[in-house]
Amino acid sequence: MMKKILLIYFCIFSISIFSQDNETSISPKEDRNELKINGFFLILGAVELDYQYLINDESGIGVDLLLAFDDENLDINYYVSPYYRQYFGKKYASGFFVEAFGMLNSVNDYTYDNTYDPATDIYYYGGGYEEDIIDFALGIGTGVKLLTRRGFVVEIDLGIGRNLFKNDRDFTIIGKGGINLGYRF
Repeated sequence: MMKKILLIYFCIFSISIFSQDNETSISPKEDRNELKINGFFLILGAVELDYQYLINDESGIGVDLLLAFDDENLDINYYVSPYYRQYFGKKYASGFFVEAFGMLNSVNDYTYDNTYDPATDIYYYGGGYEEDIIDFALGIGTGVKLLTRRGFVVEIDLGIGRNLFKNDRDFTIIGKGGINLGYRF
């Protein structure tokens, strides 16, 4: 009787070990690198590339690099944005996430030399000039990452940050986000 109980216990124990979900476990062969491109910014006139290294099944670090080629739609020239992400999905480093980021950014600011002469009560509108402002922001973001079994990645994210350097321009708040397509390898 004791042998039958031990045999049944052994069978149940063996089945439970083999039936566990291994999607969240860290495997030495698990792909830990991702390369993505932002399709939303391509439409607006910029190229944003994103590289991410997955630390474990719940977190990753990465960097976004944006270069604008069309200044009609975007005032931003470039940004470099390192980030840290925490994932809350069931699969390895996917699903809903939150992130903290820094962003070195460059924007165009247009200034006009307008003067007022109180003696004549006349405004003089002078010529305008463009100024390149470089600033650094800290911010937070959120999004969702979907992953296929073959490594194709679709990611939708949105973040907002605040520039830290004091200036008298309108670029105190800065955002980032998009629809990223890429591959995990």
